[in-house]
Amino acid sequence: MQRTKIFLTGGTSGIGRAATIHLLRQGFEVFIIGRDEDKLKELLQECQALGVEGRVAYELQDLTDQPALQALLARVWDSHGPFDVLINNAGVGFRSVVEGDPHDLVYMTKTNLDSYLLLSSFFAEKMIAQKIEGDIINIGSMSSDTRDAGSSGYVASKAGIQGFTEALRKEINPHHIRVSLIEPGAVATDMPSTTAEEEAELQEKHEMLKAEDIARLISFVLAQDRRVNIAEVKIKPLRQVI
Repeated sequence: MQRTKIFLTGGTSGIGRAATIHLLRQGFEVFIIGRDEDKLKELLQECQALGVEGRVAYELQDLTDQPALQALLARVWDSHGPFDVLINNAGVGFRSVVEGDPHDLVYMTKTNLDSYLLLSSFFAEKMIAQKIEGDIINIGSMSSDTRDAGSSGYVASKAGIQGFTEALRKEINPHHIRVSLIEPGAVATDMPSTTAEEEAELQEKHEMLKAEDIARLISFVLAQDRRVNIAEVKIKPLRQVI
């Protein structure tokens, strides 16, 4: 039986790193894109220690460089595909557009939203053309609903992912492609401005999730029978008041 092949963005840290390790340990093949060479080396060392390095492939690529990304996708599909699963996970933080740096704002929207559209377009077209009954999983955020003050830029990108995912699901479900949205609350990743000690304390209080919690949820979504499309999941720490 052919092993399921997964393409995952933002795979060198946070949720992406946890998902990569978890999925590799389950026997999947995972191709990851990241932008931090040091973090990539650390991940590969862990993969080697776990004995799963033979099922992971990778490339360093900034998702905001769209011409380079499009060229990479075509090349990687031919060299490592066909892929059964796309996991759009890469993301960067941003707060309010008020007094926010315009360059950082554009970089954030290209990473958090534009890359999701571009990658989903490429993978959906390939899956449809090759009759692959695949999955596209988008990692969003519960901030798309909470819409907290002081985070208008970030909220805009996550609300965009929410709307896009629902419309895309309606477009490609008829081709036997599942589309799912996972929206976490507070998660210990590289994004929050908290220390490792503070994150551990918040997790002990059940006020913050671990990245591994999201990794297990991704695995659960993929494990469902093909008749089942888990359209949207909101996952929050037990005691986070949102």
